[in-house]
Amino acid sequence: MSMTDPISDFLTRIRNAGKAKHKRVDIPASNVKKAVAQILVDEKFISTFTVLDDGKQGVLRIHLKYSGGRPVISGLRRASRPGLRVYRQADELPRILGGMGIAIVSTSRGVMTDQQARKQHVGGEVLAYVW
Repeated sequence: MSMTDPISDFLTRIRNAGKAKHKRVDIPASNVKKAVAQILVDEKFISTFTVLDDGKQGVLRIHLKYSGGRPVISGLRRASRPGLRVYRQADELPRILGGMGIAIVSTSRGVMTDQQARKQHVGGEVLAYVW
């Protein structure tokens, strides 16, 4: 079975695992998903992630983070999708909850947060919003 939007599947698995109070979730790996997971670790939305070798493409094991019994990630939303790509210049990148959340942007210099993209003055495809 082919998947048309792997990033959306990645976000949905994290969202569902958080609502079900799971400690970790396994997701098929890719380079973009690794970069997004690294951003989530750097921004302290998840505790850690590891890449497991399964003889195929690999598996990302993401360890979720909770605060007071509630998931630290209160919301995830896919911005750009295969049917409607969303591109923004550096000065047009959205601010999520006044800076409390992040927008994940795929730029020519790699996947980064909206704050990093503004600082480096690069735009790109807005992948997702996390708060």
